[in-house]
Amino acid sequence: MAQDFENTITKDIDASLADIRATADSDDAIVGIRLANTSATTSITVDVAITNGSGTVQAYIIKNAPIPVGSSLELIDGGSKIVLMSGHKLQAKSSATDTLDVVVSAVDAIST
Repeated sequence: MAQDFENTITKDIDASLADIRATADSDDAIVGIRLANTSATTSITVDVAITNGSGTVQAYIIKNAPIPVGSSLELIDGGSKIVLMSGHKLQAKSSATDTLDVVVSAVDAIST
């Protein structure tokens, strides 16, 4: 079976947790998370969490991480991966309205 590489792009995230990777329907491997501050004037802090189907935070991947104006933050690098179990989703929020864009790269189906 071939690998099923996917990406999810979410723009203009604000101060409420927003889905950046929808509910996993199988065990998904997250291979990249890039967070970009799109504000021209404001530094932001960001949270990224794994939540369950009802939105309860199971674990934070990062909390209150600063991203200066015009900068980005890569959360997964060097071959690391995060596995989302069935029913989990990734959510993110920014300290300022409409200032955060996120790209999540994942492998949805792993070949055996």
